[in-house]
Amino acid sequence: MTTANERIRSVTNIVNASRQLEGAGFVVNRPFPNPEMALFDPFLLLDEMGPMELGAGEAKGAPDHPHRGFETVTYMISGKMEHRDSHGNAGRLGPGDVQWMTAGAGVVHSEMPAEDFQRQGGRMHGFQLWVNLPQRDKMIRPHYQEIPAAGIPVATSGDGKATVRVIAGESMGKQAVINTRTPIVYLHFTLKPGARVVQPVPADYNAFAYVFSGEGRVGRDEKGATEHQMVMFAGDGDAVSIAAPDSAREPLEVLLIAGAPLREPVARYGPFVMNTKEEIIKAFEDYREGRMGEIAAA
Repeated sequence: MTTANERIRSVTNIVNASRQLEGAGFVVNRPFPNPEMALFDPFLLLDEMGPMELGAGEAKGAPDHPHRGFETVTYMISGKMEHRDSHGNAGRLGPGDVQWMTAGAGVVHSEMPAEDFQRQGGRMHGFQLWVNLPQRDKMIRPHYQEIPAAGIPVATSGDGKATVRVIAGESMGKQAVINTRTPIVYLHFTLKPGARVVQPVPADYNAFAYVFSGEGRVGRDEKGATEHQMVMFAGDGDAVSIAAPDSAREPLEVLLIAGAPLREPVARYGPFVMNTKEEIIKAFEDYREGRMGEIAAA
């Protein structure tokens, strides 16, 4: 997975995720945006939903809410969610499933716990990444790519110590099946104690890692990172290194995410992300006046 001419990137910063409530009251760990970092071009937000152990009737979600001008990537680790929208789409996400929603011109969306999960309770854990759309694609027609867990390519290192689920981009010879409007790498690595991976990342991509379980060492400088920490990589190389110490008591679970920066103006108001203030005002008016539609009663 590594070649002699790959230059390993160093680490510029390690950010602790803040814990907060979202939607109807579910817990998220959020490394960005925060007061110091509004976005990580082309990425707008990363939320880790949970992990939470929920009793019967305790699960909550995000009722009807609008989106315009960006994409949301929902990746479930455990639990079950159902979604519906103002274009008549409906679906269900379970462990390992991915939903890549391109909001484009606008959609009203609902993300709620599945009825059977709500009745029984259990462990809820997942991620939602917001990816900015380039100006030329802001108002394209909304659409979805929903990939079941079995459809996500998985690769294992030659020594059997590392596996990767390839949500977007390429790793260990496996190519993702999802098509993205902005060039993106989105990988879920699981590293056993003593494992190390070196993942190629284009030199002009912004890249970060998010540790959600275990602890590891990252970058050329081998800085330590532990769960609920985001690692920002410098643009000084064309690969990133992630390793799990030999002494680790559990596998290291980490997301590696990178993307080509858009370098465009960003105007943002809640769930609307456009390029100008005037476009944000228009988005709000369109939503308020019902031009994004509404979710039909079940």
